[in-house]
Amino acid sequence: MVSRGKTDWAAVDALTDAQIEAAVRNDPDAVPLDFDWSKAILVIPPKKKAISIRVDEDVLDHFKKEGTGYQRRMNAVLRSYVQQKKSKKKRA
Repeated sequence: MVSRGKTDWAAVDALTDAQIEAAVRNDPDAVPLDFDWSKAILVIPPKKKAISIRVDEDVLDHFKKEGTGYQRRMNAVLRSYVQQKKSKKKRA
């Protein structure tokens, strides 16, 4: 079964470019239409390695409870730990 969205595509198709631009200008979450991409820097994330790891159930539940991306958040916590250990080594 295919789920259909609630978007009224006929209404969207009927919008003029000026109406779309006005809607974007009034949207606080929208990126400015005149954003200068010439100074943008491409950031390639580090390569990930798939592993199997055992963690306490309550720890996994905590990260999963916050929604999608729980593995990314767990990786961020581990990265922070590694960076702190490295900076302590440099100071010693």
